[in-house]
Amino acid sequence: MFPGRVTSTRLVDRAEPLVRELQRRASSPGRSPRTAVVLGRLLGAGVVVCFATGLFSHLVQEQPAWLPLSPRPVWLYRATQGVHVAVGLALVPVLLGKLWAVYPRLFAWPPVTGVRSVLERLSVLVLVATALLQLATGVMNTAQWYAFPFSFKPVHLALSWVLLGSVVLHVAVKLPVIAGSWRAPSAQDEDADDEDDEDDEEAVARRTALTAVGAATAATVLLTVGQSLPALAPLALLSPRRPGVGPQGLPVNRTAREAGVLQTAVSADWRLEVVDERRGALVLLTLEELRAMPQTGARLPIACVEGWSQDADWSGVRLRELLALVGAPAGSDVRVSSLQVRGGYRTSLMRGAYAQDPRTLLALALGGEPLHLDHGHPARVIAPGRPGVLQTKWVRRVEVLS
Repeated sequence: MFPGRVTSTRLVDRAEPLVRELQRRASSPGRSPRTAVVLGRLLGAGVVVCFATGLFSHLVQEQPAWLPLSPRPVWLYRATQGVHVAVGLALVPVLLGKLWAVYPRLFAWPPVTGVRSVLERLSVLVLVATALLQLATGVMNTAQWYAFPFSFKPVHLALSWVLLGSVVLHVAVKLPVIAGSWRAPSAQDEDADDEDDEDDEEAVARRTALTAVGAATAATVLLTVGQSLPALAPLALLSPRRPGVGPQGLPVNRTAREAGVLQTAVSADWRLEVVDERRGALVLLTLEELRAMPQTGARLPIACVEGWSQDADWSGVRLRELLALVGAPAGSDVRVSSLQVRGGYRTSLMRGAYAQDPRTLLALALGGEPLHLDHGHPARVIAPGRPGVLQTKWVRRVEVLS
C-alpha cells in the first residue's frame, strides 16, 4: 500500500461518527414514520388528482380525432383546471413537510444495506427531483414567469407520467413501513409506551408538525382558490389574476401589445375570412356586416390553464351560422387563425361538436359593449368547455377542415 493512502475502510470508519452526529442533530420527535406516512398519503392522493385533471386539460387542448369530447357541461373545464391548480399549489407545503419528516433518513447508516435499500434511495431520488421540478414550474406557469429554457406544456406532461410512476415505485418499496403505520397504534400499544398518549412527546410533536403543514396548506388554498371560485374572490391575494380586475371587468393574459396586433386589429381594412378551400368557397365580412347579422348572447366562462376563471356575458354571431355561409357540412372541424404575430396559440383547432354548439360564438361584444382591444377586438372566439388559450382573440380567418 502506498504511504499516506487512506483505504476505503478507513474512510468509512471516519465517516460513520460524522454521519451519526448529523442524524442525531436532524432527529426530532415529530419526524416519525407515522408523520411521513400521513403526509405521504396526502401527497400521493394529490398527485393522482393533479395527474387526472392535467391529462384531461392536455386532451382538451390537443383533442385527438378519436376522442369524442363534448362542450357540455360548459363549466367542466373550469372546474377540472381550477382543481388542478388548487391541488397543485396545496401540494407545495405538503411536499415540504414530507421532506422535513424524512430528512434524517439521508443520514441512515450504513447508507446501503442491500438491493431493497438501493431501490428505495433511487425511488426517493426520482420522486423528490421530479416533484420539486413539477411543482416549481407549475407555480411559475400560474404566474406566467417562464424562466426555464424549455416549453412548459410538453415537459409538464412528460414529468407528470414520471412523477406518477415514481410515486407507485416508492409506495411499492415502502409498503412494509406504510402498512405498519397506516393505522393508529392500539390502546394496548399506547399504554405500553405511555399511560397518556396526549403527554407522549412524539405524538404531540407529530400533531404539531401536521397542524403546521395543514395550516400552511389551508392558507395557500384560501389565498389563491378565489381566482376560480367567485365566493372566495376577495381572498385571492396571492393569485396572479383576480376576478373583476382588467378591461371590461375581466382579466387578461396576453394584451394586444404583447400579441403585436395594436395596428392590425383596429385597421379599417380588417376582414373576416370564412373559407372552405375544398369547395372553393370564400366569404369576406367587415365588422359592420358581422354586426348586421343576427346577434346571439351567451354567458360563458373564460377558464385559463393557469387556474383562473370568470363568467362573462358575450354576444356575437353563432359560429355555425358563419360556417353555413360557405356550405360547411355539419360536424366539420374548424381551424381559427389570429392576427397575433407573437406568442403561442396563433391558431387553434376546434372539433365539430364545439363548432356546431349553439353557444359557440364569434364574439363581438362583452358585457354589452364592443370588445376591448385586449379582449380580442374586432372579433374573438368564445365556446363552451374550452380553455382560454383556445378562445382565439383577434380572429382573421375561420377555415373549414374535414
